[in-house]
Amino acid sequence: MLTNYAHRMTKAELQSKALKLPIAERLELAEALWESLERESVQPPLPTWQCKILDQRLAEDDAAPDTGSPWPEIKQKILASL
Repeated sequence: MLTNYAHRMTKAELQSKALKLPIAERLELAEALWESLERESVQPPLPTWQCKILDQRLAEDDAAPDTGSPWPEIKQKILASL
């Protein structure tokens, strides 16, 4: 006799199954998960190392705001190199 129960996968089981998917399906899954966070207005916290890099770059920009190049110029250079 079959019992009627729902097996709830653990996070480890779910991750293991997801990692076995073909690359295209993993990308679709990642996109769906990311979009679900956006719909819920959830912004995952940045790791400490990323915050330090951003703080450093902001401080460098504040110290010398006229250095660097505007995005349209950089984008044009990138596209020209392709």
